[in-house]
Amino acid sequence: MVGQYEKFLRDLLAALDVYDLSEAGVGGSELHALGVGLDTVGERLEYIEREALTATAEGEGLTRRESLFTRRPAALSTALRRSAIAALLQIDGDSLTLDAINRTISGCGILARVQETDTVGLLRVVFPDTAGEPDQYDRIRKIILDILPCHLETEFYLRYMTWTECEEQNQTWAAVEAAGHTWQSFQLAV
Repeated sequence: MVGQYEKFLRDLLAALDVYDLSEAGVGGSELHALGVGLDTVGERLEYIEREALTATAEGEGLTRRESLFTRRPAALSTALRRSAIAALLQIDGDSLTLDAINRTISGCGILARVQETDTVGLLRVVFPDTAGEPDQYDRIRKIILDILPCHLETEFYLRYMTWTECEEQNQTWAAVEAAGHTWQSFQLAV
């Protein structure tokens, strides 16, 4: 099988019309060996380039970046891991505004938002796309508390179905039982 660089070398030398570039020709095995070597180096360089950038890293590059932090983000997918690392890398001494905190809070690994409350010095953390307690909640909570300014009190708001929502949706016990809900699954059916 002819590799990318072997083909490139053969095409480059073919233009000179001096060499016998067939497999059996003089230098054919040398061109093959050079091509294999260059293909190996090319593949390794592609891997290094991919893993060197947070936006394209898939394995080793993400793992090495995550090791820079006290706690590894709770993200499971590659895209979420990239996003969490990028968010955590933004944290600096000027990250105390609500906008800056909300840009970096996704470093916990899932979508989270920080809101100011009417109580001075109290922040509320919400998980807009998550009903109930998120997977790896203890880990996520620790990461968020590491990100937030330590002089502010923090409350975590976990989303469950409320009675008002049940009434607005005209839910009946018969409909809930027909849907096969348990109490826990019903609470999370927001």
